[in-house]
Amino acid sequence: MPKMKTKSSVKKRFRLTGTGKVRANVGYKRHQLSSKSVKMKRKARGTFILSEADAGIVKQFMPYG
Repeated sequence: MPKMKTKSSVKKRFRLTGTGKVRANVGYKRHQLSSKSVKMKRKARGTFILSEADAGIVKQFMPYG
């Protein structure tokens, strides 16, 4: 069997933790930041763990992750 390909967009946007959960960056941080609250920008600094339902979709596109 040939190797399965990893989706390029997925490998750029998501990483797996040591326990197999999917880590993602928080969105809405690119432009028009003056209209967003300080609280929103502070909470969007790091990464977050995707829910189980969303993680299942992402894991379909990263077969070797």
